Amino acid sequence: MRLSATAFLMLMSLFTPLTAHAQTYLGFDRNDYPGDANLKTLRQSFAYTGYWLNNPPGTKSNSWTGHRAAVESAGFGFLVLFNGRLYAELKSETNAQRMGNADALMAASSARREGFPSGTVIFLDQEQGGRMLPEQKAYIFSWVDAILAAGFRAGIYCSGIASPDEQHVVTAEDIRQSAGSRQITYWAINDSCPPSPGCVFPQRPPAPRQSGLEFAEIWQFAQSPQRKDVAARCTNYNRDGNCYPPALQGQHVDLNSANSPDPSHTRTH
Repeated sequence: MRLSATAFLMLMSLFTPLTAHAQTYLGFDRNDYPGDANLKTLRQSFAYTGYWLNNPPGTKSNSWTGHRAAVESAGFGFLVLFNGRLYAELKSETNAQRMGNADALMAASSARREGFPSGTVIFLDQEQGGRMLPEQKAYIFSWVDAILAAGFRAGIYCSGIASPDEQHVVTAEDIRQSAGSRQITYWAINDSCPPSPGCVFPQRPPAPRQSGLEFAEIWQFAQSPQRKDVAARCTNYNRDGNCYPPALQGQHVDLNSANSPDPSHTRTH
């Protein structure tokens, strides 16, 4: 029996590795705005950048405010970020729900003020890992619901590494299993080597699913400074423990791989 050309191509597609068709994109994020003058140089290595809507963790101000147009003009896509609450701030489930709703309205207002369109994915930065406690889930899901109601899409930046305790909970999986029908985009952190390649700048970075989470759409695979408790086996960081772009040694970065050159989808509306 001879196959037609169409049937032959369909048969061959069954044996073609998925990775042959998968395009991935390298991006960076950092707490401090790198400066307008450095955008062109950074764009040589990166397709997109993180962009904070409020004060990043451990800071008292947000230096990204007002720079969206410059970043976009330089050709970058975006990972739009909102710094969420720590467990100690939540107090109770009822209070956590109120805070989640209020913070989402603040994030939506900031996104509009910065010029991001409706439908942009805004990522909630969940710094604490392990199994989420009831107060944390109340905050996260209240935030997600209010972001969706405000006309944006919801994402979450959280750990994709099993917790070091006896439960070995992966935060991203725990949140996803509790999210019900909510549509959430997952940006997973896993800077352990392996699966992380460490502080490297490939044109084709590893796919987010290689983080260990099939549903991850973005993978943060390197952090600055190097986390000794997690990434000690990664040997290609700078001597000072940071990860620096090849053409801009004065600006340490966190590295990400994504399935899109604009993971917050700010250009597709």
